[in-house]
Amino acid sequence: QVQMVESGGGSVQAGGSLRLTCEVSGITYSHNCLAWFRQAPGKEREGVAGISTNDGRTVYADSVKGRFTITLIQDNAKNTVYLQMNGLKPEDTATYYCAKDAGSCLARSLSKLEWFGYWGQGTQVTVSS
Repeated sequence: QVQMVESGGGSVQAGGSLRLTCEVSGITYSHNCLAWFRQAPGKEREGVAGISTNDGRTVYADSVKGRFTITLIQDNAKNTVYLQMNGLKPEDTATYYCAKDAGSCLARSLSKLEWFGYWGQGTQVTVSS
């Protein structure tokens, strides 16, 4: 059974940095897209960044390119996905979720929430101005 557990959220001032961690277990297939999504109050959930487990290919939302970096560490049956967030802005405030899709990340993956069948519980990120 796939399990995804996020950690690392918190409160920072604008311009600061945070690193989110998602520990993923139970993956049995080699081709997956592990991604970060976020949802601010009153807004729809949106894709932030994704990484393919087979070749490390990454995709990013335009709003975070150059500021956020997604990385993946694979250790036997455990995958750990990090989201390094630099230059944080108040508009980055949201609950951040990690998610898994069965298949490598595509350019349009971040806009296809319905492709992602497994989700973590979320971690809150608050950026103050």
